Amino acid sequence: MLRIRPAIANDAALLLAMIRELAEFERVPEKVKIGVEDLVRDGFGPNPRFHALIAEWNDQSAGYAVFYDYYSTYAGPAMYLEDVFVREAFRGRGIGTALMATIAKAAVDENRPGIHWHVLDWNEKAIGMYKALGAEFCDWWRPVLLSGDALARLAEKAHE
Repeated sequence: MLRIRPAIANDAALLLAMIRELAEFERVPEKVKIGVEDLVRDGFGPNPRFHALIAEWNDQSAGYAVFYDYYSTYAGPAMYLEDVFVREAFRGRGIGTALMATIAKAAVDENRPGIHWHVLDWNEKAIGMYKALGAEFCDWWRPVLLSGDALARLAEKAHE
C-alpha cells in the first residue's frame, strides 16, 4: 500500500529521476540543470533549502513532493510547493492527494497560514484535484520569472 516518508540524501538520484520525469510531462526536459550533488547539498546539508517527500506504493517509488519555506510580509512564514508528481503508472490511487495532505499537516503543525504553488493551465487533472481539495485559484496574480540574460543584465545594475 501507500507509504509517504521524508526523503534522505540517498534518495537524491531517485529524486532527480522523478524530477526529469516531471519535466518530460511538462514538456520542458531541457530545463533540468541540477544534478545529484546539487540535490544532496541543497536538500540534505546543514541548512536545507528544501524539504522532500517520497511516496512509495508497495515498496515502489511512486512520486515525490518538494516544498520550502518562504516569508509572506502579509501573513508570516508560509510554504511553497515546488513540485508534486506521481508517476504515470501510479496515478488515480490518491497518491497526489496524500502527498498534499502530508504537506498540509506540516503547514498546520508549524502554524503556517497556507501553501502556495503554481499549476500549468493545461493540466486539467491536477487542476481538478486542487479544486477538489478546496484550493483557491489566484487569477488576479500573474507568475513572473526573471532569468538568464535578463537576470544578468539587471544584476549588473546593482549598487555595490
